[in-house]
This record gives sequence, C-alpha cells and structure tokens, in this order.
Amino acid sequence: MFPFSRDFIAFAVACGAIQFGEFRTKAGRLSPYFFNSGIFDNGERLHKLGQFYAKAIVASGIRFDMLFGAAYKGIPLVAGTAIALAEAGCNVPFCFNRKEAKDHGEGGKTVGAPLRHRVLIVDDVISAGTSVRESVALIRGAAAEPCGVIVSIDRMERGTGLLSATQEVTKRFGIPVTSIATLDDLIAFLQTQEDLEQYLHSIARYREQHGVTGNEGS
Repeated sequence: MFPFSRDFIAFAVACGAIQFGEFRTKAGRLSPYFFNSGIFDNGERLHKLGQFYAKAIVASGIRFDMLFGAAYKGIPLVAGTAIALAEAGCNVPFCFNRKEAKDHGEGGKTVGAPLRHRVLIVDDVISAGTSVRESVALIRGAAAEPCGVIVSIDRMERGTGLLSATQEVTKRFGIPVTSIATLDDLIAFLQTQEDLEQYLHSIARYREQHGVTGNEGS
C-alpha cells in the first residue's frame, strides 16, 4: 500500500465512487462492490482525484514524456492528472483520442499534444483490457512508445485464465501497470471501519474466489 492509498479509498467511499451491494461484472460474476469514476463529477472531486493519480505516477517511478487518456472516461482523468502533475512541478503535455476521426478543422484521431516519445496511459480501471489495447495501437501507430498504464483501482481479479486484467496487459504489451489503490487496500480500509465492516466478509470471500496475488503470472 502506498501511503496515499488508504486516503484514496476513504475519498472514493465518501464520494460514493466505491459502492457496496451486488453488481454484475463484465465477466458475469456478482461482485459485492463497484467502482464508478463518473462520480467524480465536480471540480473539487476531479482536482483531488488528479492529485491522487499524480502521487501514484510519481511513486511508480515510470519514466514518461506525456500522458494519454482514452475516450471517454479517460478524458477528464488525463486532464486532471496533467494539472495535478503541473502543480507538483512536472508539467507534461497530454492528449486524448476521438471515438471517430475528424475530417474537418484540425482533423485527426487525437486532441491535444501530438503523440510522441514515451506515453503513459491514464484510465479508470482495466476490465477486459479493450481500452488499453486500442490505446497501445493508437500510440504505436503514431510512432510513439506506450510506457505504462495508471489506473485508479486494481480489482486484482482473474480474467478468463489465471492472470488478472492488469497482469494480462503487462504480459501482452510488456508495459507496467500501476494503480492508486488495490482491492487489498480496500479490504484493509474496511477492517478499520465499524460502519462498513458488514461488507468485509463478502468482499474478502470474493477476493478468495476470484482474486490473484501480485506474483501470479510474473
């Protein structure tokens, strides 16, 4: 756990971005919790979220020259993260993609700085890895180098095989994936919250049934 991981979990729970109950995942599983980055829907929340992303990026040690956000959720995330990094003394360019290439005006598939050199992908979570796959193809197509992925929370959950979605990305594309917090961080947080401990058992059981460790597949 990074020193800021617990603070992020507390922030996300307080905002309602982490919700508890019963939610159907893309894999068809019934998850006892759900993360929705769309809840960071005002200036104060997005600003604070960007600061958490910036802290996680610095702590990761990943070397990068610019940021890229995948449409649509990645657009506010990459902008907020770029602002937070600039506030911390690291002013880097950023861009995001269009869902459809524009054939008038400035044209092109991306908005913002041109893709070049080492590009760090900013996303909310990795589920099936589709967004990352498309982002990597776009970056490489521009003769730039995808150098890593930063997400808000790593669910640490198996995909179709033994690896988690984040581990599959690392294995397939050869780039590191880091997160602000993980499912283990969420469990550790719940262990300290009497008003939320009712959810601890179901989440811990889900972790045992569908989770992976940090060393699997490495």
